[in-house]
Amino acid sequence: MIGHVTKMNESERTHFETRIRERLAELQQMSASGQQAQAVVELDQQAVGRLSRMDALQNQAMAKAQQANRDMETRRLLAALERLDDGEFGYCEDCGERIPDGRLNLDLAASKCVSCASG
Repeated sequence: MIGHVTKMNESERTHFETRIRERLAELQQMSASGQQAQAVVELDQQAVGRLSRMDALQNQAMAKAQQANRDMETRRLLAALERLDDGEFGYCEDCGERIPDGRLNLDLAASKCVSCASG
């Protein structure tokens, strides 16, 4: 798959592995702190008025959507770690060309070069 493309050196590999693991830790911390916001909104008309309850439900829905985004990013980053272990990280899964470091620094989980991703 990689053939004529220059392989990623060990310092590049270490750099990206460190960044991926740091981002995974950040996501885990954000998920832990967001658990309370996703909790069931209790129906207590005495403590919370109708509008306050609607706000609470809206906040809960936003917290759940944010968690879904964090879960998706976590899955993509874990897949990137697998590609790193397999020696395939940083190479387009479609054409096999090296993905520029600039793209990888913007999206650590990028698995396609710009040409293949936009095509």
